[in-house]
Amino acid sequence: MKDFLKPLGIELTETQSNQFKQYFELLVSENKKYNLTAIVDEEGVYYKHFYDSVTLIKSGLLKNNITLADIGSGAGFPAIPIKIIRPDIKVTIIESQTKKANFMNLVIDTLSLHNIKVVNARAEDYAKVSRNTFDIVTARAVAPLNILIELCIPFVKVGGYFIPMKSTLLEKEIEASNHGIMILGSKIENVISFELPLNMGERNLLLIKKHKDAKGYPRPYAQIKKKPL
Repeated sequence: MKDFLKPLGIELTETQSNQFKQYFELLVSENKKYNLTAIVDEEGVYYKHFYDSVTLIKSGLLKNNITLADIGSGAGFPAIPIKIIRPDIKVTIIESQTKKANFMNLVIDTLSLHNIKVVNARAEDYAKVSRNTFDIVTARAVAPLNILIELCIPFVKVGGYFIPMKSTLLEKEIEASNHGIMILGSKIENVISFELPLNMGERNLLLIKKHKDAKGYPRPYAQIKKKPL
């Protein structure tokens, strides 16, 4: 699977190819223990997880040496595949489930990745000490957009971007979120839509730029869920 990222214009080094191979092997071998994914076949993992994660580069916003936070990364997607192909980016993963945080630490150690850390905390709690910190914040398949925006945008620096990764993008989901995005001092700048290889489905990147900080957010999760912005 050395050439699986070629459609994205990425040629893997031998080291990077081996890191993806080790990652796949760990995901499959540890899956039952950590309850990570329903996808365990090689083609599925490489394209629906690894390739899908790396499509974040389509945003055009992954500049050299930026800081990136991934909220609710689960088994490490998209943060760890991005880190493999872009060692220069400083990555923080925020994951509330301890067993998944432990798995990601195992992957990071096994792959000898540097300048990447896992914070085992709820996003709304960690935001109290990490507001306006990251150039890019992303989240993949975590929650509906109208909930996700309040959990993620507070982490973004003014002038930075929140880029949620969505497998399908319903107009209603954006409509339900536009008011909250405005309250959070942000605006949808672009939507990038594309198909995964091998007919594996549609993907969408929302580029949401933060123009000013909105103090008082995020609220406790129970309030966010009960009454989204």
